[in-house]
Amino acid sequence: MQLSGRSSSGLGRAGQLLRRPEVLAFLPALSLLAYWLGGERALVFVALGLPLFYATVGAFRPAAPSVTPDGLALRPQVIASLDRVLQDRESTGRTTACLVLQFDGMDKLLDRHGRATQSEVLARCCDRLCSTLREGDTVARLEGGGLAVALHPVRRLDLQSVVLLAGRLQTAIAAPISVEGTRIHVTCSIGFCLAERTPAPTGRALLDAAQMAADEASRNGPGAVRAYALGMSRNRADRDADRGLLETALDTGQFTGWFQPQIRTEDGAIGGFEVLSRWQHPERGLLLPQDFLPAIERAGLSERLGEVMLFQALTALRHWDRAGLCVPCVAVNFSATDLRNPRLVDRLKWELDRFELTPARLSVEILETVVAEGASDVVVHNIAGLSACGFGVDLDDFGTGHASITTIRRFALRRLKIDRSFVTRADSDAAQRTMLAAIISMARQLGLETLAEGVETPGELATLTALGCGYLQGYAIARPMPLSDATAWLENRRVRLPLAARCATPGS
Repeated sequence: MQLSGRSSSGLGRAGQLLRRPEVLAFLPALSLLAYWLGGERALVFVALGLPLFYATVGAFRPAAPSVTPDGLALRPQVIASLDRVLQDRESTGRTTACLVLQFDGMDKLLDRHGRATQSEVLARCCDRLCSTLREGDTVARLEGGGLAVALHPVRRLDLQSVVLLAGRLQTAIAAPISVEGTRIHVTCSIGFCLAERTPAPTGRALLDAAQMAADEASRNGPGAVRAYALGMSRNRADRDADRGLLETALDTGQFTGWFQPQIRTEDGAIGGFEVLSRWQHPERGLLLPQDFLPAIERAGLSERLGEVMLFQALTALRHWDRAGLCVPCVAVNFSATDLRNPRLVDRLKWELDRFELTPARLSVEILETVVAEGASDVVVHNIAGLSACGFGVDLDDFGTGHASITTIRRFALRRLKIDRSFVTRADSDAAQRTMLAAIISMARQLGLETLAEGVETPGELATLTALGCGYLQGYAIARPMPLSDATAWLENRRVRLPLAARCATPGS
């Protein structure tokens, strides 16, 4: 297995030569020879001149590592290997290809089992992959945990043969890996580029093309395989442009929070608001979450958007408090990325202190799919920490993620938010009413509150109230509104309702 390349610089080669032990061993003899032949002046010249010469050729600089501790090459070596084949391709008639492997779900593996287990799993996967490749193929570690493979030059190499090789590499790591009694299944997404299809005849361009194909495979994974195509460069440029546009929108305040009220069925009092993101696009107008959330997630900006919504939710609470309008809490949606942040609890406590608010004023909404998929230890720790601090924790879209009762009890939840698919036509569909009654009864037995979202008609509102659902949210009450309209809605409601129904305290 070829692992490293050599520097092409003349000075670099000289520096490597002068650092060799057999050369260093002759330096005292050289000084003595200079003294015998030229006396003290020659000795002074050698003593001063040699260090200057060593510094000039770079012999004092530490040699850059050519391999990782586990014996794999690094990015420069795989580029050098590809460069050699591309430069000699016309004279030798041999060609190559570059593959990039990205292991799926490594962030989840890290969350659940820790850094040591992740490193052990990756090391075993690398051993399996290297044993599958031929002698002479170059394997290198990439930044972020991926691997690059530069194939040893061959006379014929086509798309089908590289696809078959990618399949063999995926099969090599498919068998479960046992670490401290835990069986872990690993998959990888693979992108590759043939030398004949590289955007430019250089090793760096060939590796970059394979990386783009691997990124495309990861987006369609797990376990996908993609070959580089010319359109991928444009798609990547478009995604980079989209990210720049989204970052600008986030930095310039184009994303705003709209507020939808939640009422308590017992007395019609305000139970709180949910903050929902809206994008006031300079050209396309007001955009709803379904129009931009996929792009936000692809760009890795979900946490940044969450920070903006949190700030606007706390700003609204402080504004309503100063206006004498009683709003017990505001609910904010938190993504899986937010929940995997080990410092989430500390960050929220700091934000609340900054606004002089108590944790009970903020409800954290978590999608049921997040907990149903088997949350990591970090997520469980964060949810437990939030509940212990007094934050309300709501399980959003309940009924869509197939969370078990055991899973629900594992988390310190306050409330189940019943998905609107169970609410629609509840006043006219007996099966819907039966399902709702079962959910509400189960929640009551578990000591959880219930909130039905998507209540759009007076009939649905009346039915849910009769069934004993604790809180309601939907168009039948009010649509999402910007802060100014939500404030006006609250003021109008305060005038119309009796004192007992104007305010509800959290948890009452």
